[in-house]
Amino acid sequence: MASTRQELIDELKALMEQDVMVIKDQVEHIKTQFYKEESDELEEEFKAVLAEYKSKRAEAVAVAAKEQEANLKRKQAILDTMKTLAEGETDAVMSALPRMRELQAEWKTIGAVAADKVQELRKAYQKYQEQFYDMVKINIELRDLDFKKNLEMKTLLCEAAERLQNNDNIVEASRALQQLHDEWAEIGPVARELREDLWERFKAASTIINKKHQAFFDELHAKEQENLNAKRAIIEQLQALITEMTAEDAKKDAKAWEEATEQVQKMQEAWRKIGFAPKKYNQSIYDEYRAECDKFFQAKKAFFLTLRERRKEREQRHKEYLERVKAREERQREREEKMQKMVAKGGESLRRMRDKLQQEIKTAENNILFFTAKSKTANKLVDDMQKKIDVLKKQLEDIKTQIDKAEEE
Repeated sequence: MASTRQELIDELKALMEQDVMVIKDQVEHIKTQFYKEESDELEEEFKAVLAEYKSKRAEAVAVAAKEQEANLKRKQAILDTMKTLAEGETDAVMSALPRMRELQAEWKTIGAVAADKVQELRKAYQKYQEQFYDMVKINIELRDLDFKKNLEMKTLLCEAAERLQNNDNIVEASRALQQLHDEWAEIGPVARELREDLWERFKAASTIINKKHQAFFDELHAKEQENLNAKRAIIEQLQALITEMTAEDAKKDAKAWEEATEQVQKMQEAWRKIGFAPKKYNQSIYDEYRAECDKFFQAKKAFFLTLRERRKEREQRHKEYLERVKAREERQREREEKMQKMVAKGGESLRRMRDKLQQEIKTAENNILFFTAKSKTANKLVDDMQKKIDVLKKQLEDIKTQIDKAEEE
């Protein structure tokens, strides 16, 4: 079952406690879910929270962009100086070595730059750095000292990369490996005869992590496909249930619809337990599922609306029946009053009333045979008819008594 609008607002507020620069996709997903329903409910609150997020993100982007621009200028200035040192006179290289080291140290303290500038800066940095150290041939000891230091640092990076093979969180390990590669690029060269072997060691460790990373995502994609199949199966179950409940010959009573609703709720619970499908299908499969759920509950709503209409019709028929009973009782009262007047007058009128009552009794007794006692309504009609017959018979006896009395007089 989809999240409520209040839950989406709460989720957005919780996300904003994190770094606003990394939650864009999640915010867009929440926004899409929120506006799926055509309702103004909580929209103002949602817009306010969304506006706060946009404001914070805009501020963060502006700050980041400003910092990246400043970092870019600093790194370009360092590269300009490194280029001058690398292209300087050979006999001046040794005196420039401390300055080169200062530039290298400063370079490492500088933060991130725009992504489209990273590769260009790295290549230039590596170029000028290696060009400079290739010129440092006049002092082998100093060059070897730097080579030894770089060797120690890169060896540590090799060991760190090899330890990452034991990290069960392959995504975390892959990110850490990328950081190691960034650090590798920042470290100067080692002795020429050691460069290839050292790089091969580092690359071999990296290859193992990369293969695990690839295997992890292959398995993840397989699981996502399995999830997609499971979600399609639930949609097919929903469709089959809807077809069953909306068929012309379906048992359309309230109990059947409530039992079907329990089945749908179980399907919704099963859906919530299934993980993500492949990204390109995630939204479409959810939309299809949501549409089938809506279709079921719309059909259920239509059924109960019809049920209420039928109940109103029965109540109306009962009301009309009571009105007919009341009218019949009124006619009976009038008949009794008329009979009493006729009894007072005696004679032929009493005999006509007697004959009329006898005919009514006979007709009523014949009609009662056509009723069945298979429902409360039928039983009620039989009881009412029998009461009518009893009343008519009582009236007939009264009239006969009056006739006998009149004839005696």
